[in-house]
Amino acid sequence: MIAVYTLAQCSTCKAAVKWLQAHDIPFRERAIRETPPSGAELATMLTAQNGELRKLFNTSGRDYREQQLAAILPTLTIREALQLLESNGNLVKRPFVIGPGVALVGFNAVKWKQALVKK
Repeated sequence: MIAVYTLAQCSTCKAAVKWLQAHDIPFRERAIRETPPSGAELATMLTAQNGELRKLFNTSGRDYREQQLAAILPTLTIREALQLLESNGNLVKRPFVIGPGVALVGFNAVKWKQALVKK
C-alpha cells in the first residue's frame, strides 16, 4: 500500500486524495507536518527524481523562503538536505507518495495515472 503525505489545508493534497479515491487506489494518508517522510523514503524519492534535490523541497513555502534555502541548498550535502527535510515536513513538496515501486512528488494526474492505475 502506498503512503500519501499531505497537509490538511493544501488544495493540491485534497485534489490528490480525491483522485486516489476516485481511482479506488488504497492508501494511507499521513500528516506531513507531524510525521515527515523518513530518511529512507526521502532517499528513495531522490533516486526517483534523478538525484534532483530541489524537486523534494516545497520551494514556494514560507519555511523554505525564511531559511533562504534557495541560496543554501546548493551548498548542502545530500545527507544534510535529507536530514533537513526529515526534520521539517513543511519543507517537503507535497503531496509526497511513496510505496512499492511508486515514488511521486507533487500532483500531476497524467503521471499519477501512469504510475498507479493498472491497465
